[in-house]
Amino acid sequence: MTALPDCFCPADGTRVPGGSLDWCCPVCRGPLDLDFAPTPASLKSLTGRVNSLWRYAECLPLSAPTVSLGEGRTPLVTLREGAVSAKLDFLMPTLSFKDRGAVLLAELALRLGPRRVLADSSGNAGTAIAAYCARAALPCTVYVPEGTSPKKLEQIGAHGAQVRLVDGDRETTAQAAREAADEPGTFYASHVFNPYFLHGTKTYVHELWEDLGGRLPDVLVVPVGNGTLLLGAALAVAELHGAGLIDRRPALYAVQAAAVAPLARAWEEGADDLLDATPTAPTFAEGIAVPRPPRARQILRAVRDSGGAFLTVTEDQIRHAQRDLASQGLYVESTGVACWAAVREGVLGTRTAVVPLCGAGAKTGLAGG
Repeated sequence: MTALPDCFCPADGTRVPGGSLDWCCPVCRGPLDLDFAPTPASLKSLTGRVNSLWRYAECLPLSAPTVSLGEGRTPLVTLREGAVSAKLDFLMPTLSFKDRGAVLLAELALRLGPRRVLADSSGNAGTAIAAYCARAALPCTVYVPEGTSPKKLEQIGAHGAQVRLVDGDRETTAQAAREAADEPGTFYASHVFNPYFLHGTKTYVHELWEDLGGRLPDVLVVPVGNGTLLLGAALAVAELHGAGLIDRRPALYAVQAAAVAPLARAWEEGADDLLDATPTAPTFAEGIAVPRPPRARQILRAVRDSGGAFLTVTEDQIRHAQRDLASQGLYVESTGVACWAAVREGVLGTRTAVVPLCGAGAKTGLAGG
């Protein structure tokens, strides 16, 4: 079996050996990155490969998967002729894009052999981790906020994971999980702190590149809470550009709900990191309602370096966008429609763009009832 690459802290450079159960930087307690710089395969060489995200084997830090459920290779459909397309990532095995990263975390946990796997989530990441841990026969506990959608709780439990309801918001839930993650023999399957998750989500862009015949749109529009899809997208763009497989990098447009928009507010102020406090309010976009994302500096830098920007959407925009997509045959959860809500009225002009539809509507129902 190939040795696991080391991790390192992007903030202070501290290194963590591959194969460790350490889930954060031992010095600053921040999230880790992976010391892994792959070269993607050419478009031609992908012909005939397995029809899942594992077809991009050269770009993945793990090989020979044993817990795959066929995740990836989701359809790309047109929403606005000639301009905006949608990638239907709600058609994953657990009905959300989080499967892309969860399968990498389960594969890693299987190799490390912990006593238990632990995760925290507002729902979709938890359901994905629970499903892939079930596939790997790994004991799993998922911490979730009390306000999590009942359907998501039902799905987590159905996969055999223990559900720990936390009295508080997403931030309180994450803190409770991180305290438990320090217990010996625990693998913290954090979609925020563990860099393997980002190397799973980046396959979203590798698929776009392949589906579009070796190119990418002018703009990648991505919902941002903890930023795992956006940072994965930035990784993929860097890989493809570095290998000479694309000649220009698309702009990254990050979308937040106006009710919980700490990154958008920092962006407006020209800050490199989060501001001291950002007002929050209830939102239909529960999956991106993250007041203090740990990778905030990386997210802001990735958007800035790409020539992109931040967009925010109101609750009315979310509600209308969900019904608009449903009228086109696409029933998407309220968080998953945020990107379409942000661009459906033409804010990007004539530029080509792709939005991800990240979760199925059956998980939450219609926004506002």
